[in-house]
Order: sequence, then structure tokens, then C-alpha cells
Amino acid sequence: MDILQKYFDSGSLVTMRNVVITLVVGYLIIQILVVITRWLLWKHLSKQWKMLISKGIIYAGVIIILMIILDLFKIKISAILGAAGVLGVVVGFASQTSIGNIISGLFLVTEKPFQVGDLIKVGDKTGNVYSIDLLSIKLRTLDNLLIRIPNQTILSTEVTNITKFPIRRMDISIGVSYKENLKGVLDTLRKIAKDNPDVLNEPEPLIIINEFAESSINILYGIWYEKDLYQKVKNEIMSAILETFTRDGIEIPYPHRTLIINDSSDKINTKV
Repeated sequence: MDILQKYFDSGSLVTMRNVVITLVVGYLIIQILVVITRWLLWKHLSKQWKMLISKGIIYAGVIIILMIILDLFKIKISAILGAAGVLGVVVGFASQTSIGNIISGLFLVTEKPFQVGDLIKVGDKTGNVYSIDLLSIKLRTLDNLLIRIPNQTILSTEVTNITKFPIRRMDISIGVSYKENLKGVLDTLRKIAKDNPDVLNEPEPLIIINEFAESSINILYGIWYEKDLYQKVKNEIMSAILETFTRDGIEIPYPHRTLIINDSSDKINTKV
């Protein structure tokens, strides 16, 4: 009982009450400042800058609240800062990578190679930009995984922004038999693109006789569409090509091989 009275006297209870009030009021003030800042900067800054400023307000608010709580407990901040100074050299060496990531993050925000929500490819990783932080960016992959990539890696790696521009071109390689009338095939492909309402007329579809391959004449078929319609357009166009070619008797060939089996008694020629 004496121990409880020692630690939970009237002064301690007042201190705990003030700490709780500080936490609650500080949290509300931080949230209000974040909301006001986002509202004021909504039309003037990109999502990246708004995200960084919001997090800066949160970090600064947490530090201020922590300092107030330490003062309520009569803990001298100067002593803590002195101890931090002793550890500063060690932490400095350990945090060189973090500092590099922070500087790289500022370059990324200034250069704006992508924004939150863009679909990008970094190396062999592809995903939507989920967040841009001081140390890293986070990607949400197409199969709903979260990938964290350090800012330094982003800055030193080739990044492809797949959804930067409002329209994209879908390239499809199509092989047709050597016996086909190429002019008729090209006209058929133009009609398939024209009949699809999601395929843009401008720019015009790109249709090029690409190469004379081993068993087919390969055609590059490039159609333009709005970037949000990728899956819909691809399914419709691929289905339309197969249905139209089947109906019009246009052959899509497959490789043929001749298998020769030799033994001591006979020779067998088999076509596959």
C-alpha cells in the first residue's frame, strides 16, 4: 500500500491526467492541421508533395508532444540531447543509407517521373504506386502484393511509367499463311479496329508486314486505346481476330516438322 501511495500520489495523478490530455489534444491538433493543409494545397501540389507535407506535420507534431510529455515528467531535455550527441556519431555512420534515400526521395518528388496511382515497372517488378515516402516507394502489384523499393534504387534504375499518358498502343503479333492475300488481310485488320468503339481512330492503327518467318508472314498490329481500357480492349480484339479469320478462312499457321526414324529394317517418315 505504501508503494502504491509513493507512485500514485495526487501529484502523479495530476501528471498522468495532463499527459492524457496532451496526447488527446495533440492528436486532434495534428489531424486538424493535416486536413487543413491538404485542403489548402489540394489544387496547387501533386499527391507526392501533399503526402510528404502531411507526414512532415505528423512527425513534427509527435516530436513536440513527446517534448511536452518529458517536461511534464520533469525530465531534462538537455540531458537527453547530450546522450543523443554521444550516440550521434555512431548513428550517423549507420544512417548514411537512410540519408541517401531521403535525398533521392526529394529528387523523385521534384522530377516527378511518376505519381501515386501510376502503374510503373522497376526492373522485373510491376505495380501501382501505393505511396511515396521519405525512404522508399511502395508498389501494389497486379496480384495485390506490397513491394517496398528504396528511393536510391528507384533513382539508379530504369523506371517505365506505363500509365503516364492518357492513351497507349497495344502491339499484337499476328502470323498468317504464305498463301493468303496480304492486302485482304490488312484490310480485315483495319476493319476489326474500326468496328471496335474502344479503339481510337486517331492515331490510326499501326499495321506493318514485319517479317517473313519460317512458317508464316508476321504482321505487327498496333491499336491505340485509352489507358484504363487495356484488359477490355485486348480481350475484344483478340476474340475479334480469331472469329473474323475463322469466318473468312484466313489461316493462322503453326510450325510443321518432319520426323524421320531410321532403324536397321526400314525408314519411317512422319509429319507432325
